[in-house]
Amino acid sequence: EVQLVESGGGLVQAGGSLNLSCAASGLNSADYVIGWFRQAPGKEREGVSCVGTSDGTSYYRDSVKGRFTISVDNAKNTVYLQMNSLKPEDTAVYYCAAARPIVAIWAYCVYFDMDYWGKGTLVTVSS
Repeated sequence: EVQLVESGGGLVQAGGSLNLSCAASGLNSADYVIGWFRQAPGKEREGVSCVGTSDGTSYYRDSVKGRFTISVDNAKNTVYLQMNSLKPEDTAVYYCAAARPIVAIWAYCVYFDMDYWGKGTLVTVSS
């Protein structure tokens, strides 16, 4: 059974940082696309960043470029999202998700064609 467990969310002031973790288990290959998605209250879910676990190819949505960094630790089966210079508009529930790498990395973040989803972790950025 595949499980994705997010952690690291919390309350932070604008300008602060958080490091989210996505611990994966049950994936039968080291070659996956792992994505971070978020959904703010009253808004649609959006792709934040996606990464290929085998080669580290990554994608970021424009609004987080230069502030967020996605990274992979294959030894720990964990993907991280380091979030710096947080803004109130980053407030959302953040989900990680996994899929087999069939198409370009960016497509997963844009079209959400993921096979497995975590339950999410709440990030709140106060102004």
